[in-house]
Amino acid sequence: MTDAHATPSETAKSPERGHGSGIALLVIASCQLMVVLDITIVNIALPHIQSSLGFSTESLSWVVNAYTLTFGGLLLLGGRLGDILGRRRVFIFGVLLFVLASLLGGLSQESWQLLAARSLQGVGAAIASPTALSLITTTFREGPERNRAFGVFAAVSAGGSAIGLLAGGLLVEWLDWRWVFFVNVPIGLLIAVATPRYIKESERHPGHFDILGALTSTIGMVLLVYGFIRASEDGWSDALTIAAFIAAVVILAAFIAVESRSKQPITPLRMFRDRNRSGVYAMMLSLSAAIFGMFFFLTLFVQNVLGFSPLKAGLAFLPISAIIAVGAGCASQLLPRWGPKPFMVVGAVFAAVGLGWLTFTNVNSTYAGSILGPMLVFGFGMGLQFVSLTLMAVSGVRARDTGAASGILNATQQVGGSLGLSVLVTVYGTASRNEATDQVAKFMQEATPAQRLEFRRTGQLPAPWSSEVLTSGIASSFVAAAVFAVVAALVAVFVIQVRPDDLQRLQGNGALPGVPAESGAETADGPAAGADDAPEPGTERPPPDG
Repeated sequence: MTDAHATPSETAKSPERGHGSGIALLVIASCQLMVVLDITIVNIALPHIQSSLGFSTESLSWVVNAYTLTFGGLLLLGGRLGDILGRRRVFIFGVLLFVLASLLGGLSQESWQLLAARSLQGVGAAIASPTALSLITTTFREGPERNRAFGVFAAVSAGGSAIGLLAGGLLVEWLDWRWVFFVNVPIGLLIAVATPRYIKESERHPGHFDILGALTSTIGMVLLVYGFIRASEDGWSDALTIAAFIAAVVILAAFIAVESRSKQPITPLRMFRDRNRSGVYAMMLSLSAAIFGMFFFLTLFVQNVLGFSPLKAGLAFLPISAIIAVGAGCASQLLPRWGPKPFMVVGAVFAAVGLGWLTFTNVNSTYAGSILGPMLVFGFGMGLQFVSLTLMAVSGVRARDTGAASGILNATQQVGGSLGLSVLVTVYGTASRNEATDQVAKFMQEATPAQRLEFRRTGQLPAPWSSEVLTSGIASSFVAAAVFAVVAALVAVFVIQVRPDDLQRLQGNGALPGVPAESGAETADGPAAGADDAPEPGTERPPPDG
């Protein structure tokens, strides 16, 4: 079956091999690095932002949440924009919007101005990030070349958080907190200038924008994330927490109803009929929760317990970026021989082992003796994971749906991270409150009269009692994070199935066996029109989209 809108186009062909394709990959990876590291680059600057703009402790969390909520909530629309309007054009627009928002964030003089700029950054990232992933499928030939490109993209996606912590430490310590935003301006402008020169435009697929689907998916996910965030702060019995969850369920149910009836949905639900793709999305949700939690709580530990400066804290996470790159490189080289499933299983197990190791963290732990080892084990597992997950998510997807497929993958990563972090913060809060009860009793027995007087005035435990409370909560949160990684491993074992035609695609051997080239086999120039139309054994061919 052919796609009426997906005729071969010169714009969709791969560039010349060699120098040009290398720069194209550099441009795409640089954009992904910029939008991913912006999630964590701000973390180390938060105390300085708080004192400069007058945030309360409670409202300070929204400096992070304003970005992740709009980023995760609008990713599906961003992917669809590229399919309809042309991916290179939309990619440049998203990058420039991100640059503008970064400039406004750095110039902010009031707290509301910074939150508005962070939200606008999220919109730009939601447009640029899924389009960047789609451009790989239309820029690099199927097989080893595309595998290497996905390996670089996955390493950047997984390691960007650690790089953001390092960059944030450098900028805050040597310059000013505003430079965590200003640094994006020259980088983004260079990306926007280089893109038309080294990346060709993809073919456009006429259609309409599923505005109702975009609104219901965005609002539903925002409410769901808000419900978890509020639960971590005010408890599960809080009226607004319950209301947010009820509203999220209703609106997300409406989103599914809208998508099932739309002729050109923002999220083609037939993509979930493929068990591998559904399994990949489930794994990305779980693993993103684990990696967001690891960075968040280890950042707290090394600064508040070990006493690291912002710069030293950033440097402490540099090894994980390197080991993620090593894992991604190994996976991209060996995938054509063994297929993605072994790397999914082994990577998730490594991640679970690393997080389980971190549950032994206590106030006597040291960086070299207790943090570095499990961090490297975890990072290597994540490097193996992200290459495999990225390849499986877009494998066999029709050309006009690659934006939607990559948008869903990115959305599950961001929303999974936000939801998972909120769950882990709730676990942390419960454990730390229980530990605080014990530590207050010890404090009242061991503290000096002056310390007791200060405690009655502020209600805050001093060190070392406060460190015991913090460490107990962090160790408990790592237990929950390890459970997320175990869930991902179980999905990899029991849900993912790699078929012979999947291996042939990874090896770049042309059309799939039993699927005529004109009906959707992927070509050397990128995914062809109906790759996702090939039915699985025993299933009906899904109806065409529109």
